[in-house]
Amino acid sequence: MEPDRALYRSWFLPIDNNAAERAIRPFAIGRKAWLFSDTPKSATASAQIYSLVETAKLTGQEPYTWLRHVLERLPHAASVEDYEALLPWNCSPEMPR
Repeated sequence: MEPDRALYRSWFLPIDNNAAERAIRPFAIGRKAWLFSDTPKSATASAQIYSLVETAKLTGQEPYTWLRHVLERLPHAASVEDYEALLPWNCSPEMPR
């Protein structure tokens, strides 16, 4: 197939990757700040928190509200089901306070 015809047949593909660039922008900005983590342990902790926040965003949660919800309930979790209920994709965006 000729290249121009392939483009016409795949008209539904975006011509740019702005969505991907917007998604990684916070990471690119934070990368400079993370250069100054004092220890590997603190860098790991920062990466884990970043991962939790971005996962919450991807599932439609407001990160601060979701983290507060999880941290308030985590000490009382006793089973696998309790822990799974705290995952961002298992919480409704309108979580109770």
